[in-house]
Amino acid sequence: MKKYLAPILAGLFIAVAVSQAGLAPTAKIDQSAPDFTLTDNNGKKHSISEHRGKYVILEWVNYDCPFVRKHYNSGNMQKLQKLYRDKGVVWFSVCSSAEGRQGYFEGEDLNERIVRHKAAPTAYLIDEDGAVGQTYEAKATPHMFIINPEGVLIYAGAIDDIPSTNLDDIGKAKNHVQTVMDAAFAGKPIPVKGTRAYGCSVKYK
Repeated sequence: MKKYLAPILAGLFIAVAVSQAGLAPTAKIDQSAPDFTLTDNNGKKHSISEHRGKYVILEWVNYDCPFVRKHYNSGNMQKLQKLYRDKGVVWFSVCSSAEGRQGYFEGEDLNERIVRHKAAPTAYLIDEDGAVGQTYEAKATPHMFIINPEGVLIYAGAIDDIPSTNLDDIGKAKNHVQTVMDAAFAGKPIPVKGTRAYGCSVKYK
């Protein structure tokens, strides 16, 4: 019996190993951020690797989410986008909402919403099939990720430490993105690398 069982088990091991080898690596703090290529609202393609040598901030977005509206209606998100873009940082807003689900927009409707929110990212990237969101394990909108010039993920989590939809809480909150970026630019150790993201669940298909 053993002589027949051994080849079967070996075959199962090989099958599992091949299957796992085909999986895309997930994003891990202090490791190289997985590269990707996505198309923006204007039809232009963007990737992480083309911006090696710069900080890259990823912001998962859903304009219909009340937690996202809190940061856009107050001007907080746009303020951060402009602040760091002026410092040479690449800022990608990423939408992983599937077609037909909350937060999915296309064409002129999408462009109009970007203008209406006065959004100022480097680009708004469309991840309709959710592949990039799943790779980064983006769970909420907003969910923030910061990649350093060497391509290493140095922060993943919430935008700040008060998980609410109340605009008045923004001034009271500790902004994790700003804390991490200030430390990084000053050459200091990153004081917080991972926090629990809060917001609406990402509307994957």
